Amino acid sequence: MMAKLASLGLFVFDASTFPFSEIGRRQDWRFGAAPRLGDRDAIQYLGPGDDLVTLTGAIVPEAGARYGSIATLTTMADQGEAYPFVDGSGVVWGSFVILSLDQRRRALLVDGVPRMIDFTVELRRVA
Repeated sequence: MMAKLASLGLFVFDASTFPFSEIGRRQDWRFGAAPRLGDRDAIQYLGPGDDLVTLTGAIVPEAGARYGSIATLTTMADQGEAYPFVDGSGVVWGSFVILSLDQRRRALLVDGVPRMIDFTVELRRVA
């Protein structure tokens, strides 16, 4: 049985789909500021801001990954839907949309087929 790195909806990130090697997360919180004479601004907490997740890695068919996973994620992004993101230990991070999917095809064969595709997927939390 293959270890699950994470899932986005029904799409499972593992060695046969999108084996990411790094996951980054940036969370922001919003504050409003009101100027005060002779003192620092008064600050008020307004709530959570952006919550962005970045997955980076490489698809290498010789190691068992499939290029078709790119098409699956692209189709999911085209639908504009939010999907629950769950890490490999079962922690639900929230509902995320796919903001971007960057690809860099390397080690091209004579017919132009890449032996490796480096990727970066950026997700944004919506709920």
